[in-house]
Amino acid sequence: MNATSAVAAILPETSDLVAAVERARALFDQGDYHAAMLLASGAYDQAKAAGSYALKVKASRELIDKARRMQADALKIESLCYVAMADAVDDAQAKGKLSRGGRPETVQDADRFSLEDVGIDKRRLHEARQIRNAELANPGFIDRVVEQRLEEGFEPSRASLKHAAGHAIGTKTATMEERGHNLYETPGEGMQTLLALESFSAIVKEPSVGRGAILRPLEAAGYEVMIADLVDREIATRDGELQRVGDFLISVPGTSLGVDIVTNPPYDVANAYAAHALKVHRPQKMALLLNLNFLAGFEDPDRRYVMDENPPSRIYVFTRRLPMMHRDGWDGPKASSQMNTAWFVWEANDDGSYGQGYPQMIRVDWLAFADAPALSPGAGGHVAPAWSMAADAGEFERETPRKTVDERVEEERARAIDWIALIRDFEDSTFDAMALRRGIAVRPSVAEALIAGLLEEGTIEDLSAIDKPGRYRARVFAGAGRKAVAA
Repeated sequence: MNATSAVAAILPETSDLVAAVERARALFDQGDYHAAMLLASGAYDQAKAAGSYALKVKASRELIDKARRMQADALKIESLCYVAMADAVDDAQAKGKLSRGGRPETVQDADRFSLEDVGIDKRRLHEARQIRNAELANPGFIDRVVEQRLEEGFEPSRASLKHAAGHAIGTKTATMEERGHNLYETPGEGMQTLLALESFSAIVKEPSVGRGAILRPLEAAGYEVMIADLVDREIATRDGELQRVGDFLISVPGTSLGVDIVTNPPYDVANAYAAHALKVHRPQKMALLLNLNFLAGFEDPDRRYVMDENPPSRIYVFTRRLPMMHRDGWDGPKASSQMNTAWFVWEANDDGSYGQGYPQMIRVDWLAFADAPALSPGAGGHVAPAWSMAADAGEFERETPRKTVDERVEEERARAIDWIALIRDFEDSTFDAMALRRGIAVRPSVAEALIAGLLEEGTIEDLSAIDKPGRYRARVFAGAGRKAVAA
């Protein structure tokens, strides 16, 4: 059974779910909010489960979109029910007809009722009031948020609606258009701290480049950066290479498999984003700036995959909150940050898995790294969190030693051969030193030494004799370090 058939088997007939939503809408129009809410909630849960499974098994886009559309329609009805129920509770409270619970009333009043009678608890009531207030301030708020989620390819979830309502009330209502595709630029202080503590491959990926808040510090530290984003902002690297445009959640790495990743992923899709990076792009090392709450949570399968099955190696917790990350285009008063953040760093093991037991939790104060130099690109490793300047060397004491070119060549040989074998299927199966560097993310000296070694052992051949100086192609190849065999 293929992926699409498997999802179709667990997805109830479209007509059944549509009928359930329409019945819920009819009950809502009749004023039976509790019954309408129960029916809509059931339809939402069924559609959400099917959509999540469809993504997991990489089913067809059409089937994913169908599940999400039904989830969106159910969410709208469910949310409107909660809004109506919040109105009913507030009206009863104002008239003194709401029972607070606890001890039995000394005088029974047929007109009095409790939250339990309404079918809503205190937590849901708080959320319902937030959504209700956002809807009152901006008529059509629920419909707009849900439809925008669908339009941008995101799941129309309860959490996203609650999050949007929370931002809309008590501050300034921010529509999806105003929030600029969830672009919140990374503070320079965060990047300076990371680069002082971690060294990455000489070439790294920044797949959510935004306006370059992570790109520019990486380049200033000497890294070459491959950049992309969901939105085309015409950002270019210092070498003039324009960003690629596309959804990271459906991206494939091609010849950049294994290249390190450094980014601040969109808040709304952080779980799926991290999981896709580890499952598909397979970076040797990845650093994501995340809300510290990412440590918790067990319901989302992607969160469990990246935190339990393939946990990070180190988590740098900012003891002093980073400066506030205001949304792109915000021109209002600058607020202080209320969010605790951390750099989550994953490193690949020899068998391709990530993490070794529990992550190392490291408390850092970004202010202490204000003048700290960045580690050298391509060196690998990280430094001790409690850093001090070495009196004679003038640099940080390292927890992991610098590796020689020969050591790096020995480490990277199997990956280089796998990459060369991979491009043999391309129309142009030749490559040069720069292509090898980008393909396996190594420094120039390591790429040149790898080529020299592979030439000497006969794995590749020099094409200078056929007027292609500096280009090479496979003569024999090996997979994942296995003994070389004839091509």
